[in-house]
Amino acid sequence: MIEFIKHWIDIILHADRTLKLLVVEYQDWTYLILFVIIFCETGLVITPFLPGDSLLFAAGTIASGLGVLNIYSLAGILLLAAFAGDNSNYFIGRFIGPKVFGMNLRYIRKDYLERTHAFYQKHGGKTVIIARFVPIIRTFAPFVAGVGTMTYRRFILFSIAGSMLWINTFLWVGFLLGTNGFIQTHFTLVTIFIIIISLLPAFGAAAKARLAGRRRISTEAGEK
Repeated sequence: MIEFIKHWIDIILHADRTLKLLVVEYQDWTYLILFVIIFCETGLVITPFLPGDSLLFAAGTIASGLGVLNIYSLAGILLLAAFAGDNSNYFIGRFIGPKVFGMNLRYIRKDYLERTHAFYQKHGGKTVIIARFVPIIRTFAPFVAGVGTMTYRRFILFSIAGSMLWINTFLWVGFLLGTNGFIQTHFTLVTIFIIIISLLPAFGAAAKARLAGRRRISTEAGEK
């Protein structure tokens, strides 16, 4: 298990190197590989550990620096992957979600579900868009939307908007900065920065929820 974790951390922090190897080995099949990764990260509740932000950024830098991946093809294919993943996850949540909340499953972290549910309570439907930029929560957001009362018509509008913003932001930033010397030399450092920025909303929401819980407990104790 430890080796598995180390392996995935290495892939995430060195997504540019991993992607270059994929391009050399599989050439045009790389588009399909990227499609599957983005689809699974968004569409399957059991795969929140897959790289998303760093992979999109790396794909953009590869398209810019090496010119072996077409940026427009990437944008279209990955947008389709994100949208398809969202929809799959939504309907999985619609059909099996209520049962999952009441069960203790090995491969689905219940605390992630509860954290995402709290995110919905705070941000409403906008969570589908905001969650796109928050690792782990973006994997569970469509699932929880399906479990809840959000209609598919409303969900799909937020899904399209969120997918377009997420894919284009990281892909084009990577493309525009792909030839920058600092980015090429310090890609791991840039990736860590992206991850930290992405996690800030989740940490902020968790901290506020914990603080609110402590205040409620203090208030109840004071009333007694």
